[in-house]
Formats: sequence, structure tokens, C-alpha cells
Amino acid sequence: MSLLSKANREALVGPLNLNNPVVVQVLGICSALAVTAQLEPAIVMGLSVTIITAFSNLIISLIRNSIPNRIRIIVQLVVVAALVTIVSQVLKAFAYDVSVQLSVYVGLIITNCILMGRLEAFAMMNKPWPSFLDGIGNGIGYAIILVIVGFVRELLGSGSLLGFQVIPEWCYEHGYMNNGMMTMPAMSLIIVGCVIWAHRAYNKELQ
Repeated sequence: MSLLSKANREALVGPLNLNNPVVVQVLGICSALAVTAQLEPAIVMGLSVTIITAFSNLIISLIRNSIPNRIRIIVQLVVVAALVTIVSQVLKAFAYDVSVQLSVYVGLIITNCILMGRLEAFAMMNKPWPSFLDGIGNGIGYAIILVIVGFVRELLGSGSLLGFQVIPEWCYEHGYMNNGMMTMPAMSLIIVGCVIWAHRAYNKELQ
């Protein structure tokens, strides 16, 4: 079987658009609300979930035939918890400031329904390579939405992106004001709703 057969390409590309875990399946919404006040933590969170989803899918697929059915959820949780711990420690070692911004939400990746859903729905029934691609695709699909929401909230709420001032000073001198509501979690829900509306308006087949 080709490494990029039609089925494998669909596993990788599908979650980026027509099967996106956030805007189509409406999963992982909680973290989308919590970590998107600024763009940097949104990117790091998306990257972390992508790595964990990809490798947990790969590991579970490799051992799926030796996992007793009655304890499969426990095994999945152990694998995910181990990967979350590794990612958390790497963030604390190399990106401590972002780790502090993400607070408990890195640890709560273990409860992310995207992860457990892909393990149950895909990794337990497919070979390692397609499972790995499926994990990457779903992680990137999730990350794209976080980046969009983080981009809008930081730009309109702080006038900056990745900590760099984007809106020029003369705008403020002429009366422009940052929208403080953009820093509130409720606004992220509204922005996600707008992204879902735009996505479904563009993809008529989802209606």
C-alpha cells in the first residue's frame, strides 16, 4: 500500500476541512475558549495536541491487537497521560512563559475528546501509518481553529501579534481603542461560532 494512498490522504487532509474536529464535529471547544486570548499559547497548544494525537494514535495502533477489550480505555489513558507528561515537561524546560500561560490546560489534554475519539474510532481499527496520519490531520485541524481565534482576539484585543505591536501608534492617537471584550472567554465562543458559520456557508455539502 502506498504511503500516500487515497485513504491515507483522506485521513490526513479530511480533518483540515470537511471533517474538522472543531467546526464540524464540535469537539475540543473548551480549550479553544481558554487558551486563545493570545496567538502564541494558541499555537503551542495546537502543536502540543497535534504531537500527542499523532503519537498516541501510532502507539495504540501498534499494540491494539494485544489490548484486552475490557481495559482498552485504561490503556489509552495511560498512553495519552505519558505523552502529555512528556510534552508538559518539555514546555516547562524550553518555553516556560508559555507553559505558565497555558496553566493546567496542557495537563487537561488527556481529557480532550478529540484524542479519545480518534483512539477509539480510528487507531483501534487501523494500521499504524494511517493512524499516525489521522492523528496529525486532526491535530492540525484543531490547531488551525485555535490559531484563527487567537489571531483575531490578540489583534483586536491588544493590537499586537505574538507580542509585537501591529496596529500603529497613530491609530491610537486618532481615537482607536483596543476591544477589551476580546480578552474575555465569551468572545472566543462567538468567534468560533462565526468560524463555524463561515465554514458551513463555504462548504454547502455540510448543510
